[in-house]
Amino acid sequence: MNSDISLVQARGADAPAAPAGRPAAFRRVLVKLSGEALMGGDSYGINRGVIERVVDEIAGVVRLGVETAVVIGGGNIFRGVAPGAAGMDRATADYMGMLATVMNALALQDAMHRVGLVSRVQSALNIEQVVEPYIRGKAMRYLEEGKVVIFAAGTGNPFFTTDTAAALRGMEMNVDIVLKATKVDGVYTDDPKTHPEAMRYKRLTFDEAIQRDLRVMDATALTLCRDQKLPINVFSIFKAGALRRVITGEDEGTLVTWNSEVRDERR
Repeated sequence: MNSDISLVQARGADAPAAPAGRPAAFRRVLVKLSGEALMGGDSYGINRGVIERVVDEIAGVVRLGVETAVVIGGGNIFRGVAPGAAGMDRATADYMGMLATVMNALALQDAMHRVGLVSRVQSALNIEQVVEPYIRGKAMRYLEEGKVVIFAAGTGNPFFTTDTAAALRGMEMNVDIVLKATKVDGVYTDDPKTHPEAMRYKRLTFDEAIQRDLRVMDATALTLCRDQKLPINVFSIFKAGALRRVITGEDEGTLVTWNSEVRDERR
């Protein structure tokens, strides 16, 4: 994976060195966290133990000196395409989903505050009594100051997913990589829950992911990242230390890049 990391680093400045142990491979990252991940084993809502573990993982990355942004979903509360939204006007349902992401962002910020991690929530929807509006310049400054920036309300537009919001904010923030935190430790040839023989892709190109419909992210997000040469790493947020291993350039999850030399490597 080292050759791919060097390609990723070419996007930005030299990565900062960790105070101890293996150095960080990236200067600035964006973590895409699904709302469903916050449920843990619950059927809905926010599991306190899960959100504390997620915050602990993020805090470890911040301690490495890596500037960190987060885009959070709302599927644990409401999704515009969920069965509960059946029959609703799609735009209305999507706006409800955006409000769910704001609730998750506030919960994440509160959990960060409890461990002394300074964060700011910025929303693509204007709710100034609750959170700041999204302003690119302020978000960039917060990152440079070492604060975690949590982006809520997706893109602020219906019909677009939080995956697309992650790709968009990643490009706007000039991050080195988008890290998609999921329940599965990478991208597989099939659903590993129902097909035990499924193999994990170690590395893929964007074109391969799109052509094979591997559902790394939605097609709009993948296309945006491909066109801007913004790599994605898919990993499990439930695997202890996985986020740190991705940040330090170890073999964790599935790396998706634009590099045509990276081909269908499975294991």
